[in-house]
Amino acid sequence: MKAKSIFISAFSLLSVAVSAQQEEAKKQDSVKWKYTPNFIVGVDVLNAGASFFSDRKLYQGFISSRLSRNVHAVLDLGYDRNIYQKNGYDAKADGFFMKLGGVYMLASDPENAFNGFYAGAKLAGSFYNQEYKTIPVKGLNNEGVFVSLDPSTQSSYWIEASLGARIQVFDSNFFIDINAQPRYLAYTTKQEGITPMIVPGFGRSSGSFNMGVSWSLAYKF
Repeated sequence: MKAKSIFISAFSLLSVAVSAQQEEAKKQDSVKWKYTPNFIVGVDVLNAGASFFSDRKLYQGFISSRLSRNVHAVLDLGYDRNIYQKNGYDAKADGFFMKLGGVYMLASDPENAFNGFYAGAKLAGSFYNQEYKTIPVKGLNNEGVFVSLDPSTQSSYWIEASLGARIQVFDSNFFIDINAQPRYLAYTTKQEGITPMIVPGFGRSSGSFNMGVSWSLAYKF
């Protein structure tokens, strides 16, 4: 009789414990992630540093904010100045660009959701000034002829993927953000029907595809 009572008491306590755990699990599942103001501001130090040793002067930075458990919104702003002197072309362009999109954390640190690997996409636009001092064209009898165009204002738009990683620097609020950016030029205005060889923010390219890389130092507020 005593053993039976002990068994019933133990079974009751186990049932209560299991029920409590199930209720706690339900509460945790029912708690939704709530957005609180958070921002990470970064500056691309790789391209800024390279600007001292090349014709291209590229200065850009980003602002990101975590919107949900794995989704972060990202805004990029920058200025780009470059020249194109190849295959008879002599051109220069400079202007500002902007990119807006988001990234999804593919793998993140359980203790820090801002730390990990991500992939995403952005829509980008550039508004710039361009000048073509020399453009090769075919003349009569297929003779090589060069023409020039007056300075003008143009705009271009592209789609950009983002593949990278964000790594926290020790236990500080600083992060290192590294990413690659495959790009596709979706639309551009043209002067005299000529496709631009330089698009600030997109890069120097005679085609619709290009690739960018950035190495940024960021700070979380």
